Amino acid sequence: MKIIKDSVHDHIGIDGVALDLLDTPAVQRLRGIGQLGTVSLVYPSANHTRFEHSLGVYHLACEALEGFDVEGHEAERVRAAAILHDVGHGPFSHNLEELTHRRTGRYHDDVNGLLEAGQVGDVLREHGLEPAAVADLVAGEGRFGQVVSGELDVDRMDYLVRDAHHTGVPYGTIDHGRLVRELTFVDGELVLGEGNVQTAESLLVARALMNPTVYNHSVARISRAMLRRATERLLESGALDAGTLRRMDDHDLLVTLRTHEATSEFSRRLDERDLYKRAVWAEIDDVPGGVIEADHDTLREFEREIADAAGVDGDAVILDVPERPSMTESTSRVMVNGEIRNLGYQSPLVDALRAAQYSQWRLGVYSPPEIRERVGNAAVDVLGLDIDGALISETRDGQYALDDFLE
Repeated sequence: MKIIKDSVHDHIGIDGVALDLLDTPAVQRLRGIGQLGTVSLVYPSANHTRFEHSLGVYHLACEALEGFDVEGHEAERVRAAAILHDVGHGPFSHNLEELTHRRTGRYHDDVNGLLEAGQVGDVLREHGLEPAAVADLVAGEGRFGQVVSGELDVDRMDYLVRDAHHTGVPYGTIDHGRLVRELTFVDGELVLGEGNVQTAESLLVARALMNPTVYNHSVARISRAMLRRATERLLESGALDAGTLRRMDDHDLLVTLRTHEATSEFSRRLDERDLYKRAVWAEIDDVPGGVIEADHDTLREFEREIADAAGVDGDAVILDVPERPSMTESTSRVMVNGEIRNLGYQSPLVDALRAAQYSQWRLGVYSPPEIRERVGNAAVDVLGLDIDGALISETRDGQYALDDFLE
């Protein structure tokens, strides 16, 4: 057994198949992929990686298996799935997945192929594990797949605590120890045992608070949109293909962006934190449904129209339209009075948190600061936004100082 000192879980003991998987190229590659992408431009200490997170998921999976009293090959399959669950991710984690999805139909690399081939496949087979069975667990299939990827999975438990720890914000702090201890199976479904409605609610509250302050902080969104635009330029120019992009780590991509003429300016801005600013920051009720539901090509056409109306270069306008608010965690299941109940129906907090998500939703239009007034006014007209002013001000958004100057 090897003992690894972890910033969140203290000491993690790793042995068996997971120990042998640890030094495979597929897992070691995760050292070069940040867990939070561009969030480090807001919170400088948020530089933890998918590798650290994978160790944390493995640790919590081991604790869950101990609670279930599961041992042997079945336990080893789950431990392998836990340590391997993120190996398909590309650079900057989820930030660029939609680019590869549009070109390949997949958000990240095929986990089945990655687990079947190379050293990972060799290690799994040496331990008597079928790679396809482990891949199924990574995909959340089967009884124990719910532990690795589901509404009450150990993945979510680790990243909330880890992200809160490394950003320094208190909102993601949950009692993950209790959550893991209270997991149980009822009729093949993973649920929280009796008396744990509030325990399940803590996951909802943590995620609801982390979204606006960390994951969707306006500066993180702007830098993410700039990174996405620059990477899209690489793909359009033929300098990079989607398959190669998926196998890069963060450093590989940044170097590639710096060395190509089509992306060097975006790269400079990201390197120097010389970011675009918000020209428009519109609430969901002020945005026509046709804009919210628009596909990628339509959004790009909107950007061109805004740039033409403002008399600026096309690269000076980025339109950022999030998906409609959703709360998948509300489907978590908990035992109440001897029956399985959906948290969304059991907890009065769910409706309040849904309303909060709705009120926090924002459409963003970003541009260099010196032209944002022109771009903002043009965007209001082109998009048909129902707002009086295009620019964000201290009076309209009390987080102006935080969003533009927090580092």
